Amino acid sequence: MKHPLLKTYWRLLGFARPLSRYTVPYFFYSVLHAVFNTFTYTMIMPIVSSLFSDGYTFEPTYSMPKIRLSGECLNEVLSYAYTAVFGERFNITYLLTLLSVILIVSNLLSNMFRYMGAMTVETMRMRTLEKMRNEMFAHTMSMNVGYFSDQRKGDIMSKITSDVMMVQFCITNTLQVLFREPFLIIGYLVMMVKISWELTLFSVLYLPLVALVIGAVVKRLRHPAREGQERMGDMVSIMEESLSAVKIVKSYNCFDYVRRKFSVVNARMSELLLSMARKQQLASPMSEFLGISAISVVLIFGGMLVMRGTMSASWFVAYIAAFSQITRPLRAIIDQFANINQGLAAGERIFSIIDARSEVQDKAGARTLDRFRHTLEFRNVSFSYDDAREVLHDISFTVHKGETVALVGPSGGGKSTISELIPRFYDPQQGEILIDGVSLRDYTQESLRAHMGIVSQDTVLFNDTIRNNIAMGRTDITDERIEAAARVANAHDFIVECPEGYDTNIGDRGSKLSGGQRQRISIARAVLRNPEILILDEATSALDTESEKLVQEALTSLLKGRTSIVIAHRLSTIHNADRIIVIEHGRIAEQGTHAELLARGGIYAKLIELQSLA
Repeated sequence: MKHPLLKTYWRLLGFARPLSRYTVPYFFYSVLHAVFNTFTYTMIMPIVSSLFSDGYTFEPTYSMPKIRLSGECLNEVLSYAYTAVFGERFNITYLLTLLSVILIVSNLLSNMFRYMGAMTVETMRMRTLEKMRNEMFAHTMSMNVGYFSDQRKGDIMSKITSDVMMVQFCITNTLQVLFREPFLIIGYLVMMVKISWELTLFSVLYLPLVALVIGAVVKRLRHPAREGQERMGDMVSIMEESLSAVKIVKSYNCFDYVRRKFSVVNARMSELLLSMARKQQLASPMSEFLGISAISVVLIFGGMLVMRGTMSASWFVAYIAAFSQITRPLRAIIDQFANINQGLAAGERIFSIIDARSEVQDKAGARTLDRFRHTLEFRNVSFSYDDAREVLHDISFTVHKGETVALVGPSGGGKSTISELIPRFYDPQQGEILIDGVSLRDYTQESLRAHMGIVSQDTVLFNDTIRNNIAMGRTDITDERIEAAARVANAHDFIVECPEGYDTNIGDRGSKLSGGQRQRISIARAVLRNPEILILDEATSALDTESEKLVQEALTSLLKGRTSIVIAHRLSTIHNADRIIVIEHGRIAEQGTHAELLARGGIYAKLIELQSLA
């Protein structure tokens, strides 16, 4: 069975598909970088030899020697290059000049391929994060409304932003761990073995010790990394809530409470990150200490070989240089393991969003609702948000095309829940809701909602222009149609008085507008949509008298000829409804016209009497 972390890792890499687009060029760039990087340090041998007349002898060479891994081959190639450039006469200055040019070119090529490899990884990183964010956002927005009741918006935002950024280390460092660093290690090891297999055999004995140290450190990083990401989600949630409710925070003088709440979460997260940093930062110094310790012993052992004459001084200097360089990719791998572990912890949180499944799904072969023809029917509908308390019980009623049905009753009775079941924000646990005799579950959600317009008390506007808020993503709408919709909604007059008319930005959630103005823009949006079924949920309850009058006039224009479900606390706004249904404790208590219900003297009559007294 695949290990959970390995499964997370492979799923994260799946966002980089097709991997071959990045791994194939990066493989070749890494190999070429390793070859030229190793060759750069190999050039130390002839430079030292030529300076100290140790091991290098010049012999004029007129044909390219056969390439093989040995010091003799390197001398022959240098002799060939020197002869081709300077002729047969040997001069130490000329030789050093040639060696310096070769060293510069080799290093230039090494760094060029390193840069090309790094840019390949960066391209993969950016495209992967872009794809990941797109998928997470799209999946989140496709979830049913009930999903967001159980989730904190700040935590979702944290997962889409900071967690995705953390995953980049897991994605990009993977290629380096698999390709660039191992090739460098292999290149240095080959060079070291060619110089002295005895020294190399001793040198690699310390690697298992380093691996044990790293394993102990990395093992302790996973759970703090996951908890750190969760605390980040808490912190973003507090910020999002506080900024959204800044007026409430200030008006109730609870700034100190909010500040302390934020400080506690921030301190906890800082402690976790500091704890992780201690472990991460310990790994590299430990590996460097072990490497220096090994070099110290190599100096003694290698010095003995030089003194015995079994190794030249120039070869020993080159060996020490290669050995010191091999610790750099090892330390890089160590550091990257810690980052990869953090990335996997963030990846698990990311997949908690991607793996979530909406409770409201289109069934296989769902049909498209092309037109609302006859009736909208609730048939024995019962509903509960949490399976603990039933909000609606055995609700049955029918709305005919062109009819206006009002839902009234005490707060908490279930009126708004009924309005949210119609566009399938939720699905009932029992019973069915049907349009033209067909269950809503048999229609696609998109086609169903295309025939509906919703105007609620909680007006949702975006930080954009008035024009774009009315058009609501539709690019095929002309300015004339937008203006016509605004006139129907009694919004045109105040819009043209704005600084830039329809192109005026209304601020975050429409903060630059009054409540009545926001509501009229919301109505203009519904007018432009021209829905066959209109749902009005407390559309005027939060407005002052003057604004209510303007909005009510707009609603009257909007309701003409439409099938409408109207929820209202102010009963004076719905007395002209074709039918009024009184909802109490999740059940239909009574229904009829305004006159019929008054004559009955039941709940509706009492509500009318109470509002009249008020």
